[in-house]
Amino acid sequence: MNTTPEPHHDRETLPRHLGIIMDGNGRWAQQRGMERIEGHARGMEVARTIVTYLARRHIPYVTLYAFSTENWNRDAAEVAFLNLALKSYLEEEIPIMMENNIRFRAIGTIDRFSSELVRLIREAEERSASNTGTTLVLAISYGGQQEVVDSVRNIGNKLLQGHMKLEDISIQTLLEHCYFPELGECDYIVRTSGEMRLSNFLTFQSAYSELYFTPTLWPDFTETEMAAALEDFTRRTRRFGK
Repeated sequence: MNTTPEPHHDRETLPRHLGIIMDGNGRWAQQRGMERIEGHARGMEVARTIVTYLARRHIPYVTLYAFSTENWNRDAAEVAFLNLALKSYLEEEIPIMMENNIRFRAIGTIDRFSSELVRLIREAEERSASNTGTTLVLAISYGGQQEVVDSVRNIGNKLLQGHMKLEDISIQTLLEHCYFPELGECDYIVRTSGEMRLSNFLTFQSAYSELYFTPTLWPDFTETEMAAALEDFTRRTRRFGK
């Protein structure tokens, strides 16, 4: 049962595209004398709660930073667990997404994962494709700088093949060649755990993002704090340099 008040803001005052850097799982576990993987398991549960809440608030696009390209360099056991956790999350999440009219997409270098996990990702995308509510985008094996590189490569190929002219290239062109062009720019980025950096998240799309940092570790993040973050966004004036 939802106990969090949901203010009735005009949807135009809420972000169209919200990005969340879910940070602090490992520290949360260590503070409690647990293995880091316990923090990741709890973090998955929180992700489900927050995404469902945002779907009720009718946020069109929510991008969760779940696994970065740099995360592959972590301890092998932790990486293995993160892969298993992603598999478990998708298996459990598909019915919940369908129940809440949530569409699912994944962005990143997905082919680095096991064939079984890639199959689950594609299945979740296909089964939820006709859903019309919030689009949940999971950034996994994702790096913002790599996305820019891949976008430039795609444009370069079109130039070489004569399908595009140099003068055709613009900011919009780069956005249109990102992993999921429909996302467009990111309006608002929320990061938990007290760290104040973007950590290679939505590097190109975040040029004019509003930022919200909270010391709360992700496993302790609640609907109430998410509501407060959205409320903070509605009070901001976005000038875009004007």
